[in-house]
Amino acid sequence: MTALVIAEHDNKTLNDATAKTVTAAALVSSPVHILVAGQDCAAVADAAAKIAGVEKVLLADDALYARMLAENMETLILGHADTYDAILAPATTTGKNYLPRVAAKLDVPQISEIIAVVSPDTFERPIYAGNAIETVQAPPGKKIITVRTTAFKAAATGGNARVEMISTATDPGLSRFVDENLSKSERPDLTSAKIVISGGRGLGSAENFKLLDQIADRLGAAVGASRAAVDAGYLPNDFQVGQTGKAVAPDLYLAIGISGAIQHLAGMKDSRVIAAINKDSEAPIFQIADYGLVADLFQAIPELNDEIAKRGIGQKA
Repeated sequence: MTALVIAEHDNKTLNDATAKTVTAAALVSSPVHILVAGQDCAAVADAAAKIAGVEKVLLADDALYARMLAENMETLILGHADTYDAILAPATTTGKNYLPRVAAKLDVPQISEIIAVVSPDTFERPIYAGNAIETVQAPPGKKIITVRTTAFKAAATGGNARVEMISTATDPGLSRFVDENLSKSERPDLTSAKIVISGGRGLGSAENFKLLDQIADRLGAAVGASRAAVDAGYLPNDFQVGQTGKAVAPDLYLAIGISGAIQHLAGMKDSRVIAAINKDSEAPIFQIADYGLVADLFQAIPELNDEIAKRGIGQKA
């Protein structure tokens, strides 16, 4: 049969997580279709149609899906579920919100946060904060899957799928959007940034986190934080990297004043290069770091910033 990928987007731009989910979906079933549900999101559907390996894009353009509320998405997806033997979504806040409802209504087990497809019915997923990898085999029948997109490469562009408008479902009337409070930043999104510089409790205060800002701005990096730093109020929750925060896999991850608890490592250990600065030579972060500096971060960070400036690296002088 066919796999259906639910697109991740903001009604204007297609999130890179969609292309990565397509890569996973192609290993489960083919051909692959993408469902774009939103409001005034034709540009998103056009971008989805250009993903290589996608045969068709289903476009549900309606105010009902402007915020992709779980109850509304569930009704829409269930209306098309019979056509597909696998339904996949990125393991983002949004995907984790609506897909479990779909699995429950279909009375099938959800397979969550896969990091590898062994075969069309067998998958690997992390457990115990990433300290163990579990291999699970799905029972015969429809598969509902969320994908940890840091583990998959994005499918290439160059496709030419057809876009098909589909009818929208009836509003179940179970929920309504009230408000949202989003942090605004000129820096890259944490989950898609090529460079991430994260601070931990070792920074000591919210004010000291500004030490990371100059380096982040020079390198075009996103700023993250450990749970300890977030719990201490240094940065808001949406900056948190780790098991209960965001999973990232940048080309370079700089861990500043982070001890490296397993919950934090679960969210960043797939980074291509990991560099750490910590004054504790026994800090667990050094066990996985490619490069480690045992030093006082309040001395090392200004020196690092000066060195980057001296070499003319980055976007801002």
